[in-house]
Amino acid sequence: MPNRRTFLLNSAATLATAAACSTAADLSAKESAKNLPLVDTHQHLWDLKLFQPPWLAGAPDVLSKSYVTKDYLQATKGLHLAKAVYMEVDVAVKDQVREARHVIALSKSDDHPTAGAVISGRPNSPDFAAYIKQFAKSPQFKGVRQVLHVPDAKRGLCLEKQFVQSVRLLGELARSFDLCMRPTELKDGAKLADLCKDTRLIVDHCGNADPKSFMKKPPAGAELWHQVDEWKRGIHALAERPNVICKISGIVARAPQPKWSSEHLAPIINFCLDEFGPDRVVFGGDWPVCLLGGEYAQWVRALKEVIAERKLVDQKKLLHDNAVRLYRL
Repeated sequence: MPNRRTFLLNSAATLATAAACSTAADLSAKESAKNLPLVDTHQHLWDLKLFQPPWLAGAPDVLSKSYVTKDYLQATKGLHLAKAVYMEVDVAVKDQVREARHVIALSKSDDHPTAGAVISGRPNSPDFAAYIKQFAKSPQFKGVRQVLHVPDAKRGLCLEKQFVQSVRLLGELARSFDLCMRPTELKDGAKLADLCKDTRLIVDHCGNADPKSFMKKPPAGAELWHQVDEWKRGIHALAERPNVICKISGIVARAPQPKWSSEHLAPIINFCLDEFGPDRVVFGGDWPVCLLGGEYAQWVRALKEVIAERKLVDQKKLLHDNAVRLYRL
């Protein structure tokens, strides 16, 4: 039988070994998290030689130039990008077909990380069905978006009869609709989800949340887009609908300048992740629009800092696995 001294020595050795194993496991988990692959579900590209989105006429200088695949690859260098899903760039209606054909062709090419496309559309148009059905046989066509927070998009537009019929049609075609709307109208998105139960709705940019709204002292002169409680109620309502998922994207563009950190983004990210759960969230880069707030790599680093304490399997779902499954990549 071991004496007390031997017992204590053995216990100390066991504890030291356990501590070393725990430290090694922690380091291994951190290293694994650092190297997780990315699927970017919100990749913008625009080649001004092909088409010029009207809104660029009044955009900041950083956006007023072409952004093509080679620029995207440079922006994502070293970030373990696996694939990307193109997101329409609000081109003029006359350019919608040309944009759609261009990005579907891009998605078929092995020379680009783009593997699918969410194309532009106007669901409230009686011509929507004819327009969208011409792409229905293309597996690279993943869904449709119309930006609903621009000045000429009236409140309640997504609940009008023709709009609802068109979104239902997308569900019949096994395609999604992206909700990019004012944070003060998120409950309209929840109503749309109830009216279109067989269509997957994707909430862009965490419901267009503004990080400045969450600051105790917002920057002087900052125009806040919403109240925190109002946004939370909207996100909660959307998360209660099982056919809605949330894209963790876009919030960097509204981050407080000239300096922000992951702490400014954490309240928004964590609330969305907790409301929607690990299986109904995807990552979006929102490049090059994210350049209004920071570089692509800066956004990815900040996001990984916020989610670092979450289970590694859930981090991987957010950054990669859910997108592969939900977009059928």
